[in-house]
Amino acid sequence: MSIPVVTVGDSRDDLVGGLERLHGPVSVVRRCGELAELLAACQSGLARAAVVATGSEELTASLVDRLSAVGVVVIALADDSAETARLRAIGVATEASAVDAAALAARISAAVAQRSNGGDRPSPDAAGGAAPSGALPPAGQVPHASGEGAAGARRPAGRGRVIAVWGPAGAPGRTLVAANIAGELAAEGQSVLLVDADSYGASVAALLGLLDEAAGLAQACRLADQGLLDADALLRVATTVVTKSGTFRVLTGITRADRWTELRAAALTLVLERAREIADATVVDTGFCLEAEEGLSFDAGAPRRNAATLRSLELADTVFAIGAADSIGVPRLVRGLADLQAAVPHASPQVVMNKVRTAAVGRSPERQLRAAWERYGPAASLSAFLPSDPAASDAALLSGALLLESAPESELRRAIAKLVCAPAQRNKNSFVFSSTAHRLAKG
Repeated sequence: MSIPVVTVGDSRDDLVGGLERLHGPVSVVRRCGELAELLAACQSGLARAAVVATGSEELTASLVDRLSAVGVVVIALADDSAETARLRAIGVATEASAVDAAALAARISAAVAQRSNGGDRPSPDAAGGAAPSGALPPAGQVPHASGEGAAGARRPAGRGRVIAVWGPAGAPGRTLVAANIAGELAAEGQSVLLVDADSYGASVAALLGLLDEAAGLAQACRLADQGLLDADALLRVATTVVTKSGTFRVLTGITRADRWTELRAAALTLVLERAREIADATVVDTGFCLEAEEGLSFDAGAPRRNAATLRSLELADTVFAIGAADSIGVPRLVRGLADLQAAVPHASPQVVMNKVRTAAVGRSPERQLRAAWERYGPAASLSAFLPSDPAASDAALLSGALLLESAPESELRRAIAKLVCAPAQRNKNSFVFSSTAHRLAKG
């Protein structure tokens, strides 16, 4: 059975005719005049592959993602090296415009076979090259597991990790925790990128006192969508934050909630992949909502309101679930964790109780919270408790600084540092102990 193919552009008649005369691996079912017509044909289920002969400059990561979502692989004919590199960056296979019909048919067959065998996108070099780092599956299909234990084994050598900070509605303290995690990791000497992916109420810039109206994440997503986001470009659009203990970079969030359409899942995937290349740790402040918007299921390519949150959680190596430790915040967190499990089944969040205080819980709040959680809570256990420290939090917010600057000795700051820096510190202490013991043995 031949593979149905649609084409767009003024491709050579002998090329298309040659494909039609092969009577074998592929068959051309429609010649389209523009990409919009090709997209419509593919979304109707007419084809499994699309050949873009001219107009490849109009291809974007979002468009390729829409075609991938309906099971269509894309092959573009291009000779310019820069355009070829751009196309490969957004997951498009390329061939020279002088390719003969038999070679093109073989490339189409290989790309479709790769997808049928489990690949969500074809490798741009299906004949033997490697797929780009950005060629990832659509939202909801990333075979990724979260959790600190799995992260080290899964992440390729020399590649940074992604830490997502999520929490339910009701201001449990996601942004405060995410920003201070970034600061603590930077103080440990790591290169860190803080990303504000909250599509409802981005507030990292305000928390850090940044007068930024450029929406760094939106800029990065636009470049990624066009296949123009490399490591240098990402560094240019990120804002540098200098503290007393270290320096990190920030991709600020959208300036208005109605700009959420700029944070497409396909583009954000490429942004986070590039972030792994420039930073040891990428900390993502996510939104609260996990709804999959089933009402849009008739159009798999339509932008999703919560795509930025869902994709960040899917790609994260570690997920921190933050909840407020009171009679309202705890039930919200319990329900939210159930929603998280349904939306991102592979996630294994580290549950963190924030704003822990005696006035809201009673005497020995940590003991009471743990006992109540073991009795009524979900399977995920509590990983940490962050004490309520309104004086330190208010001082930091007023000065547009992190806790390590405005209140370095506060209990809240120490708890956040312990949350993310304790494993590294334990490894460091273990190394020092081993070295000392070795010297003593020799002496």
